[in-house]
Amino acid sequence: MGIQFAPLNIPLARRLQTLASLLWVVIFVVIAQACIGIFVILVIYNYWFLYIPYLTWMSFDWYTPEKGGRRLDWVRNMIVWRYLKEYFPIHLIKTQDLDPSHNYIFGFHPHGVLVAGAFGNFCNNHSSFKELFPGFTMYLHTLSYWFSFPFFREFMLSLGTVSASKRSLSHILSKEGGRNISTIVIGGAKESLYAHPGNFTLYLLHRKGFAKVALTHGAHLVPVFSFGENDVFKQVSNPKGSWLRTVQDKLQSIMGFALPLFYGRGIFQYNFGFVPYRTPIHTIVGRPIPVQQTENPSQEQIDELHRTYLEELGKLFEEHKGKYGVPEHETLTFK
Repeated sequence: MGIQFAPLNIPLARRLQTLASLLWVVIFVVIAQACIGIFVILVIYNYWFLYIPYLTWMSFDWYTPEKGGRRLDWVRNMIVWRYLKEYFPIHLIKTQDLDPSHNYIFGFHPHGVLVAGAFGNFCNNHSSFKELFPGFTMYLHTLSYWFSFPFFREFMLSLGTVSASKRSLSHILSKEGGRNISTIVIGGAKESLYAHPGNFTLYLLHRKGFAKVALTHGAHLVPVFSFGENDVFKQVSNPKGSWLRTVQDKLQSIMGFALPLFYGRGIFQYNFGFVPYRTPIHTIVGRPIPVQQTENPSQEQIDELHRTYLEELGKLFEEHKGKYGVPEHETLTFK
């Protein structure tokens, strides 16, 4: 099959959307790692007047990702995020109002390769979040290692992301007055290795920490499913038992993050590249599960809430899958 080139007469807005989506990939795949390289160069060439003040700053600021972060509206308002949202496009759909007197945990599924739905809906001011959930403050919890990258950590904090540590969750969910939402991509990096188009496998059976945190703080649980998340990229085949999956699982267990070998389309052609596919993403926010605060929940209570959550997530998927092109016979698979 020959190369399928993009037409020359594509409107400027669509070209800007494509560039925004490429920039998004470059930020997390290239720039994050490049920041480490830049810092190493500063040390090697002894630019002490740059790296010593920054290290001093980091030492004082180290726990900010666990204390609510430091979002900057001018970064969240950048027009590039609007073009990114319009590229796929990304939609946020609410099924039920939230009681503002409570704090909530949103369980986001699936992880996908780069969590496009969570980023597009919760990490900028161009989504419909504020209109759908007025008065609420959203915190997207992500792997703590992102905040150990020199310079890049400042960018992550400016977007409003915070650490996925227990301490970070407790800080937000213990705030009095309600109106706080902690979003957790529960399947984590391990789930990204299942992120193939048309696959609905969630790494969730042994992830019960979120249920314990919800009980401890009395935070209501809300299942969130993002249709189209796994269709944004294609991934090199890595079935369980293959040499590639064995290596990926080993690296994930050592480093704490996964390395899916993904690909998409190009800028000027549609056959291969690292631009995500222009696939609509519909992020559905489900019904809240009321949680009674229990300071020292038993394992039985944690297991019961976990089972209830799985049931509600399954119902959410079944209720909405037909609207977004998922065949009737497809169901969620929990690992």
